[in-house]
Amino acid sequence: MEENSQSNINFVPCVRWVKRGVANANPAKVQLSKNELIQIINDTKNKLNVADNEDEVMEGEPSGTDEFNFENYDENDEASTANALGIASLADLPTGAEDNFSESDDSEKEDDLIKPTDNLILVGHVEGDSSILEVYVYNEDECSLYVHHDIVLPSFPLCLEWLNYEPNMPAGNYCAVGTMSPIIEVWDLDMMNVIEPSFTLGKAGSKKKNRKRIGHTDAVLSLAWNHTYDHVMASGSVDKSIILWDMEQKVPSTTINVFGDKVQCLEWHRMEAQTLLAGGCDSTARVFDCRTPEPHQIWQLDGEAERLMWNPLEPYVFLAGTSNGSIQSFDCRKGQLWSVNAHSKEVTGLAISRQCPGLLVTASPDEMVKTWDFASGSVPKLVHEREFKMGNIHCLELCPDSPFVITLGGDNKSNNFAVFDLQNVDVVRQTFESRELVQLVSDGNGESSNSNILEGGSSS
Repeated sequence: MEENSQSNINFVPCVRWVKRGVANANPAKVQLSKNELIQIINDTKNKLNVADNEDEVMEGEPSGTDEFNFENYDENDEASTANALGIASLADLPTGAEDNFSESDDSEKEDDLIKPTDNLILVGHVEGDSSILEVYVYNEDECSLYVHHDIVLPSFPLCLEWLNYEPNMPAGNYCAVGTMSPIIEVWDLDMMNVIEPSFTLGKAGSKKKNRKRIGHTDAVLSLAWNHTYDHVMASGSVDKSIILWDMEQKVPSTTINVFGDKVQCLEWHRMEAQTLLAGGCDSTARVFDCRTPEPHQIWQLDGEAERLMWNPLEPYVFLAGTSNGSIQSFDCRKGQLWSVNAHSKEVTGLAISRQCPGLLVTASPDEMVKTWDFASGSVPKLVHEREFKMGNIHCLELCPDSPFVITLGGDNKSNNFAVFDLQNVDVVRQTFESRELVQLVSDGNGESSNSNILEGGSSS
C-alpha cells in the first residue's frame, strides 16, 4: 500500500525563469567512459554506506514538521538517491561490458543549441521517490517548449534560485536548490549529464569525525541571490534562521535569528542591495539592513507569510500573500496600504510585472489563477480568474522577458506544469494593452538609489 502511494506522487513544488541571453548557446556535455562511470557509482555507494553507519549529529534542535513531513522524509533520502542513480543495477555491470556505455557525441544536435531568443525554465519535479531539476527551453516566437536536460537531485526540492556566480570562475549560469536537506547545492546549468553540484553551502556535523556543522540544521525553504554583491546568497530555513552566505569562502557571514517560526520567503531589494525582505510562519514580514541586521522593521500579517515580493515599480512598497488567502500591501514609510481576500486557500503564487504597470497575478491550492489590476494605494480589481485543472497550485512566476507569460506548477499527475500567455484572454489583453511597458535597467548593473527605505513600520 505504501509503495503504491509513493508511485502516485507526481508534482512540481517550485519553478524559476531564466532570462534570455545568459545560457551558453552550446552547453557542454559531460562524457564519461565506462571505467569513470563505474568509479563514480562505487564512490557514491561508499558515501551512502558511510552515511548509514556514521552517527551524524546536527547541532541545534530540529524544527517541527509541516505539510511536507520534513522529519520523516529524510529517513529515505539515501535510499532514494541510490535508486535515482540506478546504483543497484549499474554497479553490478561486468568490467568488460563495453556495450552498456555510449560515448557518442550528440552535442551538435539542434535541440541542444540554445538560441538568444530562448528562455530557460527551471522546474523542481518530484515523481515517485525521484527528485529532478528539469531545464526547459521556451521560445515565445516559435511557440516551442521542451525539456533540454535534467539533473537528478538527492533530496526533495523546495525552492530554486538562479545565479551567475561560482567562486574563482567567470560569470556563468547556475541554479541553487534548497531541499529537505540543510545543505544547499549549486548546479551548473551549462553542463549536461552532470551528477555532482559545482559547489555546496553548508556541512553536516559528525561527532564521530569531530566535524562541526556549518549552516542550517533543517530544510531550506527560501533562497535569494544578491545581484549586486554577487558572492552573497541569503537562505531561510525550517530552523527559523536566515543565513547570509559568503559564497567565495562557502561559509555563513551573518546569521539572523529573530523569527519565531519557519522562514519561508526572502527577496533582496532591486535598488538597495543591502536591504532584505523576509517573511515567516510567525505571521510577520520584516525588512533588514544587512549591514546592521539587528534593528529592523516588522509588520504583522493576517496569516503566515507564504509569498513576499517587492513592487519593482514602487521601491518602498511590498506585497504579502498569506496562509489565509489574503494579499496585503505595505509601504515601508506608512504601513499597510490595503488588504484583499484573494483566494479561499493560501496564496502560493504571487507575481508583480516589472514591465506592465498594475499587472498582478496570484495562484493558490484552491486551483485558481487570478489576474488583477492595481495602482499605488488602491485595492486591486479582479480582471480574470481561471481554473487550470492542475490540482493544488504550488508555484507561479512571470517571465522576465515577456510581461504576460506565466509558468505554473501543481500536483495533478497528468497536468502539473504549464506555460501560459495571459494575452490569450480577451479581457486581460483589453485591460493592459494600452499600458506603456517599462524598460528596467538590468539587475546585474548593480544600480542603487540614495534613498533609505528603512524609515517606516514598527521597530524591533
